[in-house]
Amino acid sequence: MNEGLFDEGLFGATDEEKAQRIAANAPLAVRMRPRTLDEVVGQGHLLGPGAPLRRLVEGSSPASVMLYGPPGTGKTTLATLVSQATGRRFAALSALSAGVKEVRAVIDEARRRLVRSGESTVLFIDEVHRFSKTQQDALLGAVEDRIVLLVAATTENPFFSVVSPLLSRSLVLQLRPLGDDDVRALVRRATEDERGLNGAITIAPDAEDHLVRLAGGDARRALTALEAAADAVTDGVLDLATLEATVDKAAVRYDRQGDQHYDVTSAFIKSIRGSDVDAALHYLARMIEAGEDPRFIARRLVIHASEDVGMADPTALQTAVAAAQAVQLIGLPECALNLAQATVHLATAPKSNAVTVAIGEAMSDVRKGLIGQVPPHLRDGHYAGAAKLGNAQGYRYPHDVPEGVLTQQYPPDDLVGRDYYAPTGRGAERYIAERLPKLRKVVRGDEQKT
Repeated sequence: MNEGLFDEGLFGATDEEKAQRIAANAPLAVRMRPRTLDEVVGQGHLLGPGAPLRRLVEGSSPASVMLYGPPGTGKTTLATLVSQATGRRFAALSALSAGVKEVRAVIDEARRRLVRSGESTVLFIDEVHRFSKTQQDALLGAVEDRIVLLVAATTENPFFSVVSPLLSRSLVLQLRPLGDDDVRALVRRATEDERGLNGAITIAPDAEDHLVRLAGGDARRALTALEAAADAVTDGVLDLATLEATVDKAAVRYDRQGDQHYDVTSAFIKSIRGSDVDAALHYLARMIEAGEDPRFIARRLVIHASEDVGMADPTALQTAVAAAQAVQLIGLPECALNLAQATVHLATAPKSNAVTVAIGEAMSDVRKGLIGQVPPHLRDGHYAGAAKLGNAQGYRYPHDVPEGVLTQQYPPDDLVGRDYYAPTGRGAERYIAERLPKLRKVVRGDEQKT
């Protein structure tokens, strides 16, 4: 006899009573999961009249879908509603624990049910981006033949993490983070609803505002924080002090191999390029708090120093390299200061992409075959017989003239007069912009004036 049944008071209870008691002990976020489309907040672009997800839930669309969006936006809820509203059998797998064997077992059962009774199956796969290519390939036939209606959820961009054949057989629907009003509505519903806190507490306005901010568009995060704070309430009112004491800070962690990694990194670099030092520091803080490898951040700064600052401030590269070395020597948390200093330097520095454009155009010409022979007078002459080949003959040594610059052909014949580097008038590069035409005039001779 299972003593746990007596301990839990479940011996002799019906399955429905057991389910109710288990549900009552579930986290607040689970208890408050919407039961109908009308209870879903946000995602109006997918749930409006005639929108793709509404048609799927109502049974008028047989397409398999990829639900792509950040945590807490309702992916699992919507998948469940698809099954309930259409009367299909619902089967769920998690990519964290299921393998090819489990996938094939679900598909085989779905095929048997379809043949025996005509009942179709909704197969929900959570975290589908964690499936290997082999596991994803195992789904293709069943999805294409509609043995199962696949509803897959992922927090990562499926175009990076899902195989192309499976993507082409599915409708990709992007869920958006919930707005502040959406989160506020969910918090109030959870406070008042009998499935939630059932009116046991009220929330002070400033505490509610803080809870909404902490959520960051994530319904689950908001309800988890609310539940933790509610347990600490002693007088029936959740005030700001109690909330702050129980909820330390907003969770900002993300998958460092996933979509948010690329988005935050992109925003970081673009903020530096745009000279918005405050935004750049914000994204730097997000990466550090998310546990991003500081060496990765340092590498991006070193690249950016040449890519977008370049010769407008030659010291930017020195600062970035120094920060990268400091990261190796010191590590977190202290190296955050070095990364911040480099970020401030690069963001506030004058910008020039002239170096980037110059090397890009030079490499493009090389790839097109514009290479030509190295002029004989520039070739290596440090070996026996070089002079007989004409190598290094007639080379003029620039230091032999007072100016240190003289007329001489340096590029191959086909590239004489080709300009790659075009300095801007920003920062230190404006002095180069003044000097460069004079250098080209002397080096190329009067007939090659620029």
